Amino acid sequence: MKQAPEDTEITLAQLDDNPFPIYKRLRREAPVVQVKNAGRTFITKAVDTRYVKDNPEIFSSNDPNTPMRRAFWAHTLMRKDGQEHLRERMAMAPSFAPKVIRDEWVPEYEKIAKEYVARLPRGEVVDLFSALSGPYAARGLAIVLGIDAATDDQMQRWSQALIDGAGNFGWKDEPFQRADRANEEMHRLFDSLRDRHRAKPNNSALSVMLNADDPIEKTQIYANMKIAIGGGINEPRDALNTVLFGLLSNPEQLGEVKRNADWDKAFEEGIRWVAPISASSRLAVEDTEIRGCFIPKGDVVMTIQASANRDEDLFDDGESFFVYRNTNPHQSFGNGPHFCQGTHIARRAVAQVMLPILFDRFPNMSLSKPSAVNWRGFGFRGPLNLPVLLN
Repeated sequence: MKQAPEDTEITLAQLDDNPFPIYKRLRREAPVVQVKNAGRTFITKAVDTRYVKDNPEIFSSNDPNTPMRRAFWAHTLMRKDGQEHLRERMAMAPSFAPKVIRDEWVPEYEKIAKEYVARLPRGEVVDLFSALSGPYAARGLAIVLGIDAATDDQMQRWSQALIDGAGNFGWKDEPFQRADRANEEMHRLFDSLRDRHRAKPNNSALSVMLNADDPIEKTQIYANMKIAIGGGINEPRDALNTVLFGLLSNPEQLGEVKRNADWDKAFEEGIRWVAPISASSRLAVEDTEIRGCFIPKGDVVMTIQASANRDEDLFDDGESFFVYRNTNPHQSFGNGPHFCQGTHIARRAVAQVMLPILFDRFPNMSLSKPSAVNWRGFGFRGPLNLPVLLN
């Protein structure tokens, strides 16, 4: 076995700005590569990223060098394996049961979508990131989690602080300071709601965890809530914005999607094209190898979903947004034991609720200036703005 080659040129700033040309080159030249500035071994081919996620006995989620524990004030289920991970994951599972999603959460999302779309002005250029996508994701999640007392602005600020802290691989002070303030505020809110949820149990995540027959520890209940806030806003928000950008940039595809009500297909293509959660780290717990490259015990590998989703072995012209692919085996919701728990809510909230409602009210909306849309992110990626003319 050979050592994985080392790349000293790739910077975190380049990955934040536009990682896709880098990933395309790596898939071709060095699909397993040590990226010095990230302190990780990048895995960029789809078959390999799936292999890593599917084998937690070799590649543990418990990466000791991730900033997540520092940012979340907890050792979260995202960094656990086996029964320890399963117990904390299952603590929230009743809130994400198909019947609960169908009977309780989808009607709530429909109400929110109609209300938030109705307040958008016709005939004006509006940034849908701040005017719709972010607030919609925040309000729906607040209800699902049982913290509807939190405002949309609070939910979004907390989520971004947690994401920025968890992705702070440069270990800078400022992102952690913002995460600390967010943790303090969230803990105060959770504390204030405990008695209410115990007195009136319901299907929200906080209530379900507090009222369980064998509840997990309070620290882990709060950690679960913060994981949901950290990932449960950015994923549907960025998915919605990305799908909108893709459809509005491709009017022929948009017309076909409208005619056939193919909103689900459009959603799946959007999150393939730009994965909201683009990279995940795993710790090698024994000596192993990938593609003939030696991965020593203790090495941290990073599975790059954003790259796997454009892998030439699986996707024709994966760099382009194309709703009507023959197959779309993307990895944006992960795989293995850590498959995203909010998958079904995100799909329904975006594809089945918001997209049809939005295009029904504004059937002729258009991108105001596509070049003005600013895309950012390495670990988490999406547009930071989406100016749209609403007609």
